[in-house]
Amino acid sequence: MQRENLADFLRRRREGIRPAEVGIADGPRRRTAGLRREEVAMLAGMSVDYVVRLEQGRSSQPSTQLLGALARALRLSDDERDHLFHLAGHQPPPAAGVARLARAGLVRMLDLLGNTAALVISDLGEVLAQTRTSTLLIGDHTVFTGDRRYLAYRWFTEPDSRPLHPSSEQERHSRQLVADLRAVAGRRSGDPTVTGLIARLEAASPEFRRLWAEHEVGVRRADRKTLVHPRVGPIVMDCETLVTPDLGQELVVLTPADAESRERLNLLHVLGTEEFAAG
Repeated sequence: MQRENLADFLRRRREGIRPAEVGIADGPRRRTAGLRREEVAMLAGMSVDYVVRLEQGRSSQPSTQLLGALARALRLSDDERDHLFHLAGHQPPPAAGVARLARAGLVRMLDLLGNTAALVISDLGEVLAQTRTSTLLIGDHTVFTGDRRYLAYRWFTEPDSRPLHPSSEQERHSRQLVADLRAVAGRRSGDPTVTGLIARLEAASPEFRRLWAEHEVGVRRADRKTLVHPRVGPIVMDCETLVTPDLGQELVVLTPADAESRERLNLLHVLGTEEFAAG
């Protein structure tokens, strides 16, 4: 671990970000260049004291999870993120590995979307970043680990994940998840991450085995779905998907499809966050 270089790098990246880039008002009395330490701590979900110790070269070795949070908070590019990991004495997460991070440009787009529900999702269905509205709508999907981080795995192995979608749409949702995964499997032929996930799904779910055998292929670009929220009821959302050039990550943007759904989503903003099982 290169403490002094790590401290200098973090401090310079913090000072190089305009508050407006991360949705923080840049008031006339602001004297700090870039972000304040407490603002970085808030964005990364860690204590201010730890941020101070990192910038002073007095910290213990940060975990990969903490580094990922810092990379997102500081809006690091892919190269800067890898450099951060090296300075902290860790190997950067592989492009298709289990510790994937949302691309910096997509995270910036989430910031620009403000109160819109939006997510960054990997091609295998890992939610890598969300807007606050998305979290209010479907729960925090970035907290899962192991196979549970894959949307398809939770859908086919955990019945509690299904009430988010009305029963009338669940068969269609199942088919879409399998068709998406089939397209990824074709594109990433021989990738052990993909083949391993498919094998575990086939072993765990008869429904998945049935649908996988039908060999349907399809990548969603636009869709309309109903999300059943435990506090405000069903909300109909139009979904648009933007895909990165390497097809590795997607930006999914959800907007209310009608006036009633818009009203319910506005009510959800007023009610705020309540913990519930993410589907």
